[in-house]
Amino acid sequence: MRQVNLKDYIEYNNERFTKRVIFKEGESTVFMLNFLPTQSLPEHNHPGTNVYLLVVNGEGTFTINGENTKVKKNDVILCNGEESLAFVNDGQYKTSLYVMLNKVPNEHYVENI
Repeated sequence: MRQVNLKDYIEYNNERFTKRVIFKEGESTVFMLNFLPTQSLPEHNHPGTNVYLLVVNGEGTFTINGENTKVKKNDVILCNGEESLAFVNDGQYKTSLYVMLNKVPNEHYVENI
């Protein structure tokens, strides 16, 4: 058993969004993405895995397959790996997303940035 506190993984950077890996076990990983206002995650996909995203705080807009979806604290999004996904913090406050990939496509997805 392992226990962590999400506050330990909420860390912002003035230059770009941050990614902090919480768990990596086998082909699954859990991490936090942290965005200051105007910061964004470029469009990408996750071949071979579903992506679960929980808005821990803040708000923003996901673009999934070209369709915009506004989200706020406590909203949850599920994307399949073939859907293109992007995010922008277009709100006024810091935003953190709790992300789970149930199968890691490659080691690039579990690196801190």
